[in-house]
Amino acid sequence: NRYIAVRHHVEGSPSVDDFEVKTEAVRWTPESGEVLVRNMYVSIDPYQLNRMKRQSASHHSVDVIVPGEVIFVVHRRPTDGEPAVIINAAAFCGCVCVQRIASYGAGEVVASACEEYKEGDVVAGMLAWEEYSVFRPASVLLMSKVDTSSGFPLSYQLGVLGTSGMTAYGGFYEVCKPQAGEKVFVSAASGSVGSLVGQFAKLAGCHVVGCAGTQAKVDMLKDKLGFDDAFNYKDEPDLKAALKRRFPDGIDIYFENVGGEMLEAALANMNTYGRVAVCGVIAEYTDPGRRAVPDLLEVIYKRITLRGFFAWDFIARFHEFTAIIGGWIEEGKVQVVEDVSDGLESVPSAFVALYRGENVGKKLVKLA
Repeated sequence: NRYIAVRHHVEGSPSVDDFEVKTEAVRWTPESGEVLVRNMYVSIDPYQLNRMKRQSASHHSVDVIVPGEVIFVVHRRPTDGEPAVIINAAAFCGCVCVQRIASYGAGEVVASACEEYKEGDVVAGMLAWEEYSVFRPASVLLMSKVDTSSGFPLSYQLGVLGTSGMTAYGGFYEVCKPQAGEKVFVSAASGSVGSLVGQFAKLAGCHVVGCAGTQAKVDMLKDKLGFDDAFNYKDEPDLKAALKRRFPDGIDIYFENVGGEMLEAALANMNTYGRVAVCGVIAEYTDPGRRAVPDLLEVIYKRITLRGFFAWDFIARFHEFTAIIGGWIEEGKVQVVEDVSDGLESVPSAFVALYRGENVGKKLVKLA
C-alpha cells in the first residue's frame, strides 16, 4: 500500500518537497472486523494545511498531523448539540497504525470482515491519501455506501454531493439565511465551495457577485455559473472601492473564503443586519501577517453577524442536503466544476496548486 506522508510540520506555503510517497503492507485480516477499500478518488482541501502546522486554532476541532507519530484517527459523529470533532484515539482505543493524512474519499470494498459491507460495494467517507484504506464500521466513523445507480459520476461524492456541497448548502442556507432580493458577495468564488454558493444564491433569488484570481475564472463565473457579476481581485488596488462600485446599495450576505483585506473590505460595505459566513480564510493559512483587522465599529453599529462553521456542523442533515442538490443537478440548475489530477504521486502537487490559485472548482485526485 502506497501512501502520502508529510516529512515535517508545514509552516507557510506548502511545497511538493514537504511530502513523500511511502509503502507498507496492507493492514487487513479476515478476523479484524474491518473493511478494506481500494481508493478511487481522494479530496484535496485547503484546511489540510492547518492540520500539518505545529500550532493552529484548527487543532481544537481537527487532529494535528504529527510527522512520524504512530496514531489512529477517529472521526466521531456528534450527539445532538455537540460540535463535530476529529480526535487522536491512540490513547484509549489500543490501535496502532501509521499516521495517514485523512481526507474525504471514495472507493470500492475489496475485502470485508463484517456483514454491513460486502466486496464490490462502493463507499464514500473519511479515507486517506493512500491507495488502500481500512476502516472499522461503527458509529464513530463517517462512511456510507454510494448508490451507483444514481447516474452521477463517483467524483461528485467528494465535492458537490460530499463535503463541498454540505459546506456550501449549510453555510449559505443555515448560516446566512438568505431572502430573495438580497445582495450576496462570494470570495474565492471559483473554488469548490464558492462556485456552489453563488449558484445557490441565484436559486434563492439573490443578486450575486463573486471574485477570483484570473480573467478565465471570472468569465466562468458569469458565463457558466450564472453570477450577476464577477471581478479579478488582483486587478483592484482598492478592494473597498471595488466592492462599493459593485454593491452601491451595500452587501447583505458575505460568504467568506479568503480573509485578510477581503474581509475588511466586505465589512466596510455591509448593510445593517448583514451576515458573514466564515467558511475559510485561505489567505491567512500561509501568511499570518495577512490576518484581517476588521473594523469592529462596523460590526457593532451595523449589527453584523459573523459566524464560523465547517462541514461537520451539518452532518446530521447530510443526506437531506445532498438529495436537494442532486435534484438541482438533474434539473440543470447547478453546474459542477471539477479539477482532477491522476495518480497518487500527483497528490502533493495538487495540494500545492490550491495555494497558487491554479485549481478551478473541486480539486480531486483519481487513484484508480
